[in-house]
Amino acid sequence: MTIRTILVDDEKLAIQGLALRLEKFPDVEIIDTCNNGREAIRKIKTEKPDLVFLDIQMPGFDGFSVVKGVMDIEPPLFVFVTAYQEHAVRAFEANAVNYLMKPVDEDKLADTLDRVRTRLSEKRSSGEAEMLKTVLAEVAPDAMDAMPDEGDPAAARFEKLINIKDRGQIFRVDVDSIEHIEAAGDYMCIRTADNSLILRETMKDLERRLDPRVFQRVHRSTIVNLNQVRQVKPHTNGECFLVLDSGAQVKVSRSYRDVVARFVH
Repeated sequence: MTIRTILVDDEKLAIQGLALRLEKFPDVEIIDTCNNGREAIRKIKTEKPDLVFLDIQMPGFDGFSVVKGVMDIEPPLFVFVTAYQEHAVRAFEANAVNYLMKPVDEDKLADTLDRVRTRLSEKRSSGEAEMLKTVLAEVAPDAMDAMPDEGDPAAARFEKLINIKDRGQIFRVDVDSIEHIEAAGDYMCIRTADNSLILRETMKDLERRLDPRVFQRVHRSTIVNLNQVRQVKPHTNGECFLVLDSGAQVKVSRSYRDVVARFVH
């Protein structure tokens, strides 16, 4: 699979540096480069790339305006490139749209492209537009003023399938089959009734991808599929255990017990 890519930055040296780093990835094809936001919008609509590396800070049409400007088509994947570590950048990452800090780190770039390949293999383009609208509403509300209301965009963000690269393979996991999720730093252990897989993602990122009506945090490092809960067992100090369909037991800390009580009867 070739990843048709456009690079957008008002600094020519930045484009040249990123292009040089991307030469190490034979599946990445740079089909065009742009030096400003208006040109980027035209090229994205004309070339219909799979991926756009997009500088946020540009004179005139910035990165946010570019995203807004292509909302009337099936959008590509965006990787934001910036020299500024700001809250807005962190918000993009939390919504599964990755970012790179300048100068671009090669390991971070490789990880980003792994994520891009997974996203492209999922073919979730229809959900991408709604996800980007949600991100813009959070970090650049002024860019949303002219957008029509097409219903609740949040529903499109909730995953039905999650692709997990583990042990050199890609596993397609139906989220309904997930019993619970345990965090270990930036890694998540995804547990189903018959398998355990490791996903490189933070708890916060993963929570945004799952329907909160079904998946609830019951501990600082644990998320549970409430549809898999079959029994609640009281424990000491106001804590309890949830017994799942497989027989596995998950501890609910006292601070999360009230949350679970609203869903488990």
